[in-house]
Amino acid sequence: MKRRAFITLLGGAAVAWPLAARAQQAAMPVIGFLYFGWPDTNIVGTFHKGLRETGYFEGHNLAIEFRSAQNDTARLQELAADLVRRQVTAIAAPSGTAALAAKAATTTIPIVFNTAGDPVQMGLVASLNRPGGNATGVANMHMEVAAKRFGLLHELLPKAVRFAVLVNPNSRNAKFEITEAREAGSTIGRQIDVLTAGSDREIDIAFASLVQNRIDALVVGPHSFFRNRRVQLLTLAARHAVPTIFSYRDDAEAGGLMSYGSTFEEYHQVGIYTGRILKGERPADLPVMQASKFEFIINLQTAKALGINIPPTLLALADEVIE
Repeated sequence: MKRRAFITLLGGAAVAWPLAARAQQAAMPVIGFLYFGWPDTNIVGTFHKGLRETGYFEGHNLAIEFRSAQNDTARLQELAADLVRRQVTAIAAPSGTAALAAKAATTTIPIVFNTAGDPVQMGLVASLNRPGGNATGVANMHMEVAAKRFGLLHELLPKAVRFAVLVNPNSRNAKFEITEAREAGSTIGRQIDVLTAGSDREIDIAFASLVQNRIDALVVGPHSFFRNRRVQLLTLAARHAVPTIFSYRDDAEAGGLMSYGSTFEEYHQVGIYTGRILKGERPADLPVMQASKFEFIINLQTAKALGINIPPTLLALADEVIE
């Protein structure tokens, strides 16, 4: 969804959007929704669905303070601190980066996260079954299925020799992501180049390197920074005719060749856990959920534009084919 349309939908400022009247907030719980980039309607809508299932409706018996850092890590830390100063009842953090900022800002306010990385390795929880602190949530397993994305590209392009992965070096999961990619390369017997980008300019540089080194296909890492640079990534992939697979279905819906990853239902669980905490349960007692449903999307329009014939075996594997 376009940034302007999302801001209009929420009806607030670009960085902080109080969604209920201040007079009402004193009489109802207030939760903070802390996002590193720009949340879209799929994420927010699915989050609300989970809240409703636990009996909470925004503007009726719940107020939500939305905060967007616009991909600025320093700003994210400021916004997390601001939510703590406002003494919100809980913080929903739908990305690992946001969750870490919230965790650094408070050890008492409950945090419900959704992260692509391992929450134990990231220091968000003590263990998946017994989080043990003020945070719990969902591990969406996007990092762990990196080998599957390379395998799908290999099946699409069996004669391709050189693949690449695009990683955000500022992510705490970058090393793990690179390790997973190289192990996947060994499995399919192909070279994996690691390209890094943490800014718009670095994305341009990465694609220039990709073209110069004649890389056959690309895997885009599951980082919120890349989600918020979707238009730039899709434009460059189309301009340079690079077959690319993403982690999220909305990337394929927007014009990406393929996507493979967990569904938006992970944000539904974030909403459910937030509601359960509002009812009195403790994050320490709520085990971290792990995504179990994954979907594979193919965009046939993009395949035709790239001159790629999708093998019938791959079409049969797809959960959805966009024509």
